[in-house]
Amino acid sequence: MMSLLQRIKNKIKLKSHAGSVYHCPFCGYNSRDLEVVGHDIPVLREKQVIGGGRRAAGCYQCHSRDRERLLYAFFIEELKLPENKKISILHIAPEPKLSKVLLANNFKEYICGDLFTEGYDYPEYVQNMNVMDIPFQDHHFDYAICNHVLEHIPEDTKAMKELYRILKPGGKAVLQVPISKNNQKTHEDFTIADQNKREELFGQFDHVRIYGQDYIERLKSVGFTVHRVNISEKYKTFGLNPEEDIFFCEKPVSQ
Repeated sequence: MMSLLQRIKNKIKLKSHAGSVYHCPFCGYNSRDLEVVGHDIPVLREKQVIGGGRRAAGCYQCHSRDRERLLYAFFIEELKLPENKKISILHIAPEPKLSKVLLANNFKEYICGDLFTEGYDYPEYVQNMNVMDIPFQDHHFDYAICNHVLEHIPEDTKAMKELYRILKPGGKAVLQVPISKNNQKTHEDFTIADQNKREELFGQFDHVRIYGQDYIERLKSVGFTVHRVNISEKYKTFGLNPEEDIFFCEKPVSQ
């Protein structure tokens, strides 16, 4: 619960940053600039990691970030998922704001899963789930969302195979990761257990790699057809990262 002083400070902050340049689709706040978020880790600057590092990307009111607003723009505005209530969706490590929007649309099935469910404010619908062993039959879901998860998993190919497996033929997935703009090859090392060393090498204490531009080949290796799309210009008012592409993966119908 905010104290009176905190509420006053927050009101002043919102008023001082109000404007018409950006619009948050989650809370409706309109601002002239974006809140600076993230951490300034040297390796993220060196490898020009898109989707990580210190950047102007936050909403001053609800604190949504560019990564979550990107998914909102793609699924709600671009694909217009709410128009088809008959679809089934699997959402791994669901982002709170996006998840609540999807849940409110009453799709045929909306399943949320995470290996660590205790960290959620809404644990009642987040199932304990390992993305490397998803407890659903083959060809079950129409869509899968896995946003900035694979960089935490040593056996990322195994997770990709599971996400591929549970999708119906013609099913689609958005599988976002932090990706180096200037490195072709993914840098990874699973032997490093020291959290400080991981942060130094991968930009975060619980990451095991920084993906390079070969990320698409990893996705293709498990069977996905990969469409790399960028919608940032179309939704500029959402404050999206202009360099972040969407990795929109599809399971071929013939499977």
